[in-house]
Amino acid sequence: MHEFSIALSIIEIAEDEAKKANANAVNELVLDVGALSGIEFEALETAMEMATRNTLLEKAEIKINKIKALAKCNDCLAEFEIENIFDSCPDCTGLFHEILSGKELKVKSLVVDV
Repeated sequence: MHEFSIALSIIEIAEDEAKKANANAVNELVLDVGALSGIEFEALETAMEMATRNTLLEKAEIKINKIKALAKCNDCLAEFEIENIFDSCPDCTGLFHEILSGKELKVKSLVVDV
């Protein structure tokens, strides 16, 4: 389960930022996770619950924003939602497109207690 190692990295980032602000605790952590990021959302939620024990995030509310995957067709320039990178354009059935969103994995915000 690679989500646990990702959770540990997220916690490390959050704790580093909280320490820069001289915070005693993190009250809220908001993540943006894309549909094409390769992350299993439920596994990440479980991993975050386990990994935050005995950290500054132990009592934090963790919110995970699920970012839809969007693409832009290279042939007709239509923008459309995709479920996997091999989806064709629904307008022209073109197979070549640029991923506009859905691959994200980032810490969007922190609320800390100073």
